[in-house]
Amino acid sequence: MTAPGQPGSEPEAEVPIAAEYGALAGHGGARARFHLAIPVADLAAAAGFYGPVLGCERGRSAADWIDWDIGGHQLVTHAVPGWTGVVANNVVDGEHVPVPHFGLLLNPLSWHALADRLVEVGTSFVIEPQIRFEGMAGQQHTMFLLDPSGNALEFKAFVDDAQVFAT
Repeated sequence: MTAPGQPGSEPEAEVPIAAEYGALAGHGGARARFHLAIPVADLAAAAGFYGPVLGCERGRSAADWIDWDIGGHQLVTHAVPGWTGVVANNVVDGEHVPVPHFGLLLNPLSWHALADRLVEVGTSFVIEPQIRFEGMAGQQHTMFLLDPSGNALEFKAFVDDAQVFAT
């Protein structure tokens, strides 16, 4: 523990909240990062997937959990023996989208690079890399895959980032 008056002992100075992020702003008024904790049946298999396959940097860990940096956000994989993943599907633009799922919104160049890498390592996709809502509001590149425990991930990219919340 840091002694009073020493660097790191005082709370961060208040920074005005950025209007674009409101009350949910992160440090220094920047966009807040998310924290997501997910169950995995096999922590070693999760480590082999989130590290080498997806390229996430490994953070702190213990015997039953591992922190990951996924696009600057904190993902924690927690060992839960018997976890099986996806519980349902919803039809979106003609595809059966696994629920629940999570993922990242990438720029198109990063999305294509990730898709190529996943194809190269023989990833089995739930929904193959494709364009969804083509010619409509919200057109996007998307792909869905499962981690070794059956947790569904979606990676998507919008050519026009302003289309993320388009109606």
